[in-house]
Amino acid sequence: MSETPSPSVARTAVVAAALELFAEQGFEATSVEQIARAAGVSRSTFFRQFGGKEDVVFADHEVLLDELREWLGRGHPNPWVAVCQASERVFLHFAHDPEVARLRYQIVRQVPALREREIVTVFRYERQFDEYLRRSLPEIDPLDAVGFSALVTALHNHVLRRLLRGTKRVPLTALRRALDDALRRYGVHPDGAAAAGDDVVVAVFPRAMPAAEMARRVRTQLEG
Repeated sequence: MSETPSPSVARTAVVAAALELFAEQGFEATSVEQIARAAGVSRSTFFRQFGGKEDVVFADHEVLLDELREWLGRGHPNPWVAVCQASERVFLHFAHDPEVARLRYQIVRQVPALREREIVTVFRYERQFDEYLRRSLPEIDPLDAVGFSALVTALHNHVLRRLLRGTKRVPLTALRRALDDALRRYGVHPDGAAAAGDDVVVAVFPRAMPAAEMARRVRTQLEG
């Protein structure tokens, strides 16, 4: 007896069918009806799941943004590290199936409207990280929150583009090395290393560390 595919599997099948058609005959030349027929769903089902052709291209991002919001909302002992881990989760999603990710990247590069949508989507990740840091560290300087969020997002995109533009897999360690450097630049790396003597304000805190993080570490030690 055949089983009805789960909503996530069915959704993935529609995305795959749409991307293949966009690659074969162009984004503008492909109709919703063609996508629905290729994916084996009705036109109304397509619109209910995605809304439009642009939405199907960015469907993975919508799911990821929702998942990250829920994951970050659980609370984490080190907010700075949590932002980096969230970035890694996004990278792993696309690295899991690099061929589909590369196909999507090629389609987006060819359509001005999709490139503009991509810029907005990238900013949504950055804003989510920024808002999370401000919630988790109420005393943080807004410049530190937005600066760190922008740096993590930029590093993630740089490493991801290496994957999307090439033909080989890019390991997660490539991103982790870059994120470790970002943590050290802000003086918030968990191991506390890479702090030169003249970078220290007091015996245990690098000068680069935001005041909110100093307070968080002291509070954590006192409560422990």
